[in-house]
Amino acid sequence: MKCNLCPRNCNVDRENGELGYCGASDKMVIARYSLHMWEEPIISGNNGSGTIFFSYCNMRCLFCQNYEISELHKGRVVSIEEFSDICLDLQNSGANNINLVTPTHYVPWIVKGLKLAKERGLNIPIVYNSSGYENVKTIRMLDGLIDIYLPDLKYYDNSYGMKYSKCNDYFKYASAAIDEMVRQVGKVEIGNDGLMKKGVIVRHLLLPSSLADSKQIIKYLYTKYHNDIIISIMNQYTPVRKLDYEELNHKVIDSDYEELIDYAYDLGVRNAFIQEGGTQEESFIPDFDVFRAI
Repeated sequence: MKCNLCPRNCNVDRENGELGYCGASDKMVIARYSLHMWEEPIISGNNGSGTIFFSYCNMRCLFCQNYEISELHKGRVVSIEEFSDICLDLQNSGANNINLVTPTHYVPWIVKGLKLAKERGLNIPIVYNSSGYENVKTIRMLDGLIDIYLPDLKYYDNSYGMKYSKCNDYFKYASAAIDEMVRQVGKVEIGNDGLMKKGVIVRHLLLPSSLADSKQIIKYLYTKYHNDIIISIMNQYTPVRKLDYEELNHKVIDSDYEELIDYAYDLGVRNAFIQEGGTQEESFIPDFDVFRAI
């Protein structure tokens, strides 16, 4: 089967050893799974989100904090049955949900694994946590299996996508994918326990020197969905290695982030998460030398 799971549309035969842009083979590779406390509060709660970090990535952004797994490919091969076991282990450990991080290039394997896990008693919400750079047909494969979609919407201007992520069509694909995600799961639903049960949270990370583009993202999301989705406006950009683009070697200016929040509020955005103080630290970067962290 030729792989066209993501918009790179590499058309390679992964089952026969051909590798596309993401570099992943036909074996599912997981770098770490844990009870993760650093998602939005309605995802992490008090117990933590049952987070599964997949190795390899179809975006490979220059500034990726998780470059150890997206680019250096730390991790171990896991069968569909083992993936099912991991989901159940997280549930039995008290996870609020199963949180699939960077899953795009493994969707067919994940679909089989989730169905098996559900047959074996998995009953907590499933979160699909991605870069947003998705083919709609791939997202449709997940219809009925995913409760919460947690995509990024990184760039409005394709010049940023090309510069930082080597894709000149990011917004086209990400916006279409988010539309499909909203179609599948509808408006946000919060349980009596304060945890999210269903819906879409769209994350946007403000990058240094990109305030105008971020405003375009917020305006698009609010105009399109109003308060039917949650927008998570993030300031946690952290340089983790020296990059060729000098602007990416600096943290976000506080006044830029404050201006973006004020802009969102003035537009009418009310369903949102914002970050305050202490977010630009390496505490958001997991230890990928530890496979099981429960």
